[in-house]
Amino acid sequence: MDIQNPSAPSRARSRITGKNHPHAGGLVHDNARHTARFTVIGNHLAQHPELSALAIGLAVHIQSLPSGARVDIKTLAARFPEGTTRIAAALRELETHGYLRRTRERAGHGRIVTRTVSCNQPGHGGDDDSPRPGRTPRPRKTSPKPLPPVPRPSCPSPTLIKQATDLLSDLHRHDRRVLLSEGDTAHLAPGVAAWLERDVTPAAVREVLTTDLPRERLCRPAALLAHRLAAQLPLPPPFRTPVSPPPAARHPLRNCDGCDRAFRAPAPGRCRGCRSDLLEAA
Repeated sequence: MDIQNPSAPSRARSRITGKNHPHAGGLVHDNARHTARFTVIGNHLAQHPELSALAIGLAVHIQSLPSGARVDIKTLAARFPEGTTRIAAALRELETHGYLRRTRERAGHGRIVTRTVSCNQPGHGGDDDSPRPGRTPRPRKTSPKPLPPVPRPSCPSPTLIKQATDLLSDLHRHDRRVLLSEGDTAHLAPGVAAWLERDVTPAAVREVLTTDLPRERLCRPAALLAHRLAAQLPLPPPFRTPVSPPPAARHPLRNCDGCDRAFRAPAPGRCRGCRSDLLEAA
């Protein structure tokens, strides 16, 4: 009778597909946990699809340096075997993708120095908004556009400007969204004064500025008011419109009954010269 050998090796198990092992030809990590002297590098840099290997290596080196370290082209070229041309090109790559910012600033005694800022995560904060893989760029902060121009009164008296300013300052009582700053009020006041100068009552101006406003939040109410003041400016009152005199009547040409000379007159007769002669003779 056969006796089972307990020391015999068991049947070999089949390898699990997809497991990382030396015979699969793939990468194997032999990692040890760092407890000192290490730098955290994001995969967006280490695996950047557009940066060159030199640019990635320089970025890792720069991020590992302490604050105040020199990272100019000559210093980096002295540290690495690559020349200044390749170092400069790699730094420009890092600037393009937001991992580096270099600005020239004026120091004391007329000196110009280069200030270098290393960004370990572009677009995350600070002044940088350069795109990086998998992240939507933040909108760049820009200065607000200037307000549209407004009409100007022909006689901007202080009393008229004050009346216009008071009217604008009171608009938020009729629509709380129309709360104007001091600068916006100063810009719009001449436009309101131009309306008041044309004999439009303050109530009518207020109605034009606050009626049929959009229902949603007004991002910049002063721009909307400036547009209305310019686009809906009424005509000046009739008594202030200069009226030109009617053109003189042009009479037809006629032949003088005395000298047969042509002259203009409303009816047939004699010219001025023949009439003078008749008066002298009389």
